[in-house]
Amino acid sequence: MTTVFDVVRSSADVLRKAGVDTPEHDAKLLLAEALHVDLRDVDKAMLMGDDTERLAGKNDAESALERFRAMLDRRARREPLQHITGHAPFRYLDLKVGPGVFVPRPETELVVQEGIDWTTSHGMYSARVVDLCAGSGAIGLSFAMEVPGSEVWAVEKSATAAEWTRRNLDETVRRHPNIAGNYHLDIADATQMPTLSQLDGTIDIVLTNPPYVPLADIPEQPEARDYDPDLALYGGSADGTLIPERIIARAAKLLRADGLMVMEHDITQGERLAAFARTCGFVDVTVHNDYTGRPRYLTAEKQPAQ
Repeated sequence: MTTVFDVVRSSADVLRKAGVDTPEHDAKLLLAEALHVDLRDVDKAMLMGDDTERLAGKNDAESALERFRAMLDRRARREPLQHITGHAPFRYLDLKVGPGVFVPRPETELVVQEGIDWTTSHGMYSARVVDLCAGSGAIGLSFAMEVPGSEVWAVEKSATAAEWTRRNLDETVRRHPNIAGNYHLDIADATQMPTLSQLDGTIDIVLTNPPYVPLADIPEQPEARDYDPDLALYGGSADGTLIPERIIARAAKLLRADGLMVMEHDITQGERLAAFARTCGFVDVTVHNDYTGRPRYLTAEKQPAQ
């Protein structure tokens, strides 16, 4: 009987040859998914020298391995891991994702954390929040769940992506019923001034991960280039700042005096977007690094009332 260690090792070799950045991790995760076990169970089985039947337990090991081989083949063709499993972890959520929606990245978790930290530092027990370019709903749903009593308005332009937002809202509400009436989804263009105009001047926090990839910088990774929707990727200009600048201008209208904007951006755009934010009436504008030490997002407060 083949050991789990051998299955993972040979599968990782396949993914490595295909150019996958994290071959062993992906092989283990796909095996766990196929066998309906946790990732830590795969790690333990590898350490103990267990075979695949023992790891499968009451599950049918052979049919599970067939599923695994099919999943591995898809990953070797560079289909995103999250599309194959059908979900992606984000903070305390497990989001449903697939074709037509941007797969949330770990660095975007920092956008949510900045908003939560700001709320805490200002002694706020809840907040009025807008999530511009909502995608899967990762940012807005995380905030609504982690800061109970907050009200969140999410804006997404793509009807296809909004379907994923709704699925994740339904899933989150099942686990946290208290947010059912506090999360509102609007299918609209977040860059346009009429969008949520009834909220202008009343919002505490705008959180956003807009499309920002420069048109001159098409991603090399097939997972992003071939599977993430263009509408969620590209910032609308050669340097990618056209859409982010429009989002900043919209945020300036939505926010009350002293309100906070947190926006993710490309590592090449920080200083330019910070300068633009200042022209829109923001102060205390700061560019922050992501987990890898690269400038990835900015925070800015709307100018206090005179």
